[in-house]
Amino acid sequence: MNTIENSQVAIVTGASRGIGAAVARRLAKDGFAVAINYASSSKEADALVAELASKGAKTIAVKADVSKADEVRAMFEVVEQQLGKVDVLVNNAGVLKTVPLADTSDALYDQTFDINVRGTFNTLREAAARMNEGGRIVNFSSTTLALNMPGYAIYNATKAAVEAFTHVFAKELRGRNITVNAVAPGPIATSLFLDGKTEEQIQTFAKMPPLQRLGQPEDIASVVSFLVSPDAGWVNGQILRANGGIA
Repeated sequence: MNTIENSQVAIVTGASRGIGAAVARRLAKDGFAVAINYASSSKEADALVAELASKGAKTIAVKADVSKADEVRAMFEVVEQQLGKVDVLVNNAGVLKTVPLADTSDALYDQTFDINVRGTFNTLREAAARMNEGGRIVNFSSTTLALNMPGYAIYNATKAAVEAFTHVFAKELRGRNITVNAVAPGPIATSLFLDGKTEEQIQTFAKMPPLQRLGQPEDIASVVSFLVSPDAGWVNGQILRANGGIA
C-alpha cells in the first residue's frame, strides 16, 4: 500500500453508497487518497469519510451535481487544493428508472441523460485539462445494454453513449499515457437495482447468470481496482463486462 504522503489521488463520483462506496473503500485500501463525490447524501458521504479516516486513509467528501459543468469544475479544484492533482477518475454516478419508452416523460428522459451522459461528459472534459499523465479513467456502462430488456430503452441509450465516449476518448488522450475504460456490471445487489422490484423479479435476475447469484458491490470494486492499477497499463478503450456470464 502507498503511504499517505505519496498516495495517488482518486475521484469517485456518486460514492456515498452502493457500488461507488465499495469502490471508494477499495481504492482507499489500495493506498489512494479518495475524494468521495455526492450530490445530496451528505450524511452518508461524511460517514464514509469518517470510516475510511479511522483506517488511516486520506479522504474528503465533495458535493457536486455532475450534470452541472461549473460544479464539476469546482469539485476538481477542491480536490486539487486538499488532496492534490487527480490521477484516477471513476465515473460511477448514475440514475436508473425502468419505464417503457412510450411512457417515458420528458422529465425522466432529461434526468437520465443529464446524470448518466452529461455527467460523464463533464468529468471527462475536466479530466482532460487537469489529470496527471499516466492517469486512469473508469466509466460505468451496464450489461443491460446487451440484454435489450423492455423498460430499459432510455437507460440503455445513456450507457451506449458512455461506451462511445470511452472508445473515442481513449484515442483522444494519445501521448499522455492515460487509459480510459468502462465497467459494465450485471445485476448488482444495491438500492439502484433492488428498489422497485418484487422479490420474484430479484430472484429471476439472480438466477440469470451461470454463477446463479446477484453480484455484490465488492465484485465491481475489485474490477475497478484492477483497471486503475499498473497491471492494467495495457488495457485501454475497453468495456469490461463484469456480470457473472449473464451476457
